[in-house]
Amino acid sequence: MSSLISHGFKSSKQDFSFGPWTVTAAKTHIMKSKDIERLADEMHVPSLPEMLFGDNVLRIQHTDGFGIEFNAVDALKCVNNMQDSVKVACAQEWQESRADSEHSKEVVKHYDWTFTTDYRGTLLGEHIEMKVKPTTERIDLEKLKTREQIKFFEDVLLFEDELHDHGVSMISVKIRVMPNSFFSLLRFFLRVDGVLIRIHDTRLYYEAGKNYMLREFTARESKMSDLQNVPPAIYTDPNEIAQYLPLKFTECEKLTFPEREPESESSSTQQ
Repeated sequence: MSSLISHGFKSSKQDFSFGPWTVTAAKTHIMKSKDIERLADEMHVPSLPEMLFGDNVLRIQHTDGFGIEFNAVDALKCVNNMQDSVKVACAQEWQESRADSEHSKEVVKHYDWTFTTDYRGTLLGEHIEMKVKPTTERIDLEKLKTREQIKFFEDVLLFEDELHDHGVSMISVKIRVMPNSFFSLLRFFLRVDGVLIRIHDTRLYYEAGKNYMLREFTARESKMSDLQNVPPAIYTDPNEIAQYLPLKFTECEKLTFPEREPESESSSTQQ
């Protein structure tokens, strides 16, 4: 936390146009503790991540108003605070290993102290939203590996917590815009030292000329005890450790754009 503050953080907001789309990436300072406390009260949870970037956002919006954005508050709203058996077992194991820790006494409260979220983005559009349906179509990741000119790139951190020095819980989103497509990766990364590593990825892909985006959500997880053959040095690197984590869940969706309404109809809805 101190390293982010000591390096003197400058706020930035960038807009990039891609055909009828505008990609906005806003990055600013950590939310003040009193604002975090107020938000925690509103959300009925004992605490929120210590580094919460409440005003950071990555937004992809069409000129017609529909689109998708990624922000920290909506990500936290998707945290399941009714503990499931995995979390309880994990919390008990973690408590026993940290009996001297003040924080270990907190984890028995009914909230997910790891801030695990299955957030996949927030759909935009007051009157028109993209329609979300399951699909068998997949994002061609091999195609994405081909070297293309990158017109725009940004990486936005939404929140991070060091779990009282016993690991890390963080979520960030990055986007790259190529001449004829864009690709975004929202990644939640959790490492509880001595217990487990978990990665939730949401990949979003759009190709110019298509009337839809593809969105793929994957959940990967492994107990630390099952990673004994993996060099501990890569436990802290989500990009490296991801390949060693078994896939637990995947869901592929098509986000279809709304059809344009006739002018007379659209003008009447705005009145």
